[in-house]
Amino acid sequence: MSAETERTTDKVPEWKQEEVDALVDLIESYDSIGVVNVAGIPSRQLQDMRRALHGSAELRMSRNTLLVRALDEVDSGLEDLTEYVSNQVGLVGTNDNPFGLFKQLEASKTPAPINAGEVAPNDIVIPEGDTGVDPGPFVGELQQIGADARIQEGSIQVLSDSVVVEEGEVVSDDVANVLSELGIEPKEVGLDLRAVYSEGVLFMPDELAIDVDEYRADIQSAAAAARNLSINAEYPTAQTAPTMLAKAAGEAKSLGIHAAVESPELADDLVAKADAQVRALAAQIDDDEALPEELRGVEVEQSTVEETEDEDEQATEEAESEEGDSSEDEDDESGAEGLGNMFGD
Repeated sequence: MSAETERTTDKVPEWKQEEVDALVDLIESYDSIGVVNVAGIPSRQLQDMRRALHGSAELRMSRNTLLVRALDEVDSGLEDLTEYVSNQVGLVGTNDNPFGLFKQLEASKTPAPINAGEVAPNDIVIPEGDTGVDPGPFVGELQQIGADARIQEGSIQVLSDSVVVEEGEVVSDDVANVLSELGIEPKEVGLDLRAVYSEGVLFMPDELAIDVDEYRADIQSAAAAARNLSINAEYPTAQTAPTMLAKAAGEAKSLGIHAAVESPELADDLVAKADAQVRALAAQIDDDEALPEELRGVEVEQSTVEETEDEDEQATEEAESEEGDSSEDEDDESGAEGLGNMFGD
């Protein structure tokens, strides 16, 4: 008889079955299910974290055997999470995506004191400055653990940032006592995500620990480069067609004005150009009597004709730029919305 058959035929106490049923309900109620490590979290802080998650995620702890049984019972790939159920863990369920869940759990972590015998999660530093402790034996305790401490100006001062425990070393009783006296809390406690299962994919913490802003900027940069390539290669897409049409219209207008093509759309511009040419010519004639009254005294600092042509070109460029900016804004907004959905913003 297999172990699975033995387990199903064994009589399960009613309270255990009720607990498994409750866990199954939790698992089936959410889109994403994760296993979190809760070891070393003080009860008060754990309750604070529960409250912080309320409305966006639900945390439930139980016996590991019952957690495994519930995950196996639901199946659907969630049994992959069972290998991460060990020591002190709990299940967290959310309708948020894994990136949003990871970000929320990291944000909920809080500083905490470290006890003797624990391994330092990072370099423990006693910062430079006034300790606020009156002169006395405590200066010797600081010096004994490696802090650059002296009595100055009526109090115990640390003269420079002092690393008293390096990352990975075990914290001694003396260090723990000094840190407690100074109110230094060198570690963070919180719900450490071991793994999360969502939409058929198992995610690890290192896959979720990304800089969302940097990732968004990379996506937007890539989208802008692709858009420019499409325009320069004259390859129309739904996003670039309006800009390409605006560019073509501007070039056609510039060509029509330059070639003096008679067209109702260009009539005003051609008249303005001709008027500018006449005024530029009139400005070169010194004899006012040879000019009609409305053209006497006309002065220009440089060729009005050239200015008019420059204005035509500038108008074309502005039309392209405005259309491009509008398209880019639409791309950015749609891209930001998609990234927000992905990362939980």
